[in-house]
Amino acid sequence: MTDQQHGQDFLAELSNVKQDLPYSLSLLRDLFGMTGESSRASMDEIAQTIAHDQGLTTKILALANSAFYGLQAKVSSVSRAITLLGLKEIRNLVLILGAQAVTVRHTLPESFRLGPYWRHQLSVGVIAKTLGEKRQVRDPDILFTAGLLHDFGKLLTALHRPVDWLAIQDIAADRNLQHNLAEEEYWGLEHGLIGAMTLNSWNLPRELTEPLNWHHSPALAGDFKDDAAVICVADAMHHWLEDSSVPLLRPAEALLADWEWNLDETAALCGDALDDDSIDQLAAALI
Repeated sequence: MTDQQHGQDFLAELSNVKQDLPYSLSLLRDLFGMTGESSRASMDEIAQTIAHDQGLTTKILALANSAFYGLQAKVSSVSRAITLLGLKEIRNLVLILGAQAVTVRHTLPESFRLGPYWRHQLSVGVIAKTLGEKRQVRDPDILFTAGLLHDFGKLLTALHRPVDWLAIQDIAADRNLQHNLAEEEYWGLEHGLIGAMTLNSWNLPRELTEPLNWHHSPALAGDFKDDAAVICVADAMHHWLEDSSVPLLRPAEALLADWEWNLDETAALCGDALDDDSIDQLAAALI
């Protein structure tokens, strides 16, 4: 079997990941429908939809009460959490818990560390929303969600294809390649597609999955290229903030030039958005 066929077989199996979710797909579909811009659903209706799953309710409240959200007083009900955080933040918490749950039944390679993974996902989400606001995109909140899930495909590969994950890591290290380029070299697909196809099988909207799909090639994202470009830059900026001795991930440098943004000023904006310990605390809670 060729490596490309091996990759296609993996893509065909991704719809099975929904079996690891801690809630039904109908709940996720209803939640996105009820929190959409055209929805007339009340906060009580949304709270009741979530409250039918007591285990999910408990987990949502635990995350809502983390330092990441900075609530002044502890919340003890979903309806109160919705009032204080907003509908879209509750939706994000449900997605975080879904992504967290897929790790429970599978063993990760030792080289894949969940702490840094979640820290990067949360950081890119925060940066993407900040950059989106500066770029005056239509919905900066969807950029936070896309940033939060942008490397979901990496997690899925490490969980379900650990041997392939390690082989891709070796290619990236031996040839000094970006991870997505090593993936393309190895089996002709990259983690953006893997994550997007899985989330598509969860019935999530294209305004979320397409920017995630194309965040390493935003020019190919069609109607979603502006949002994909923001995710691309957010991802690259967080890597660069972590280690400025390495080059900025491509094609983020060209995007900054197109936007006429200065790298150091953009880095300062991103750094200010991350300037507290709450992300580390929430990342630790997700391990």
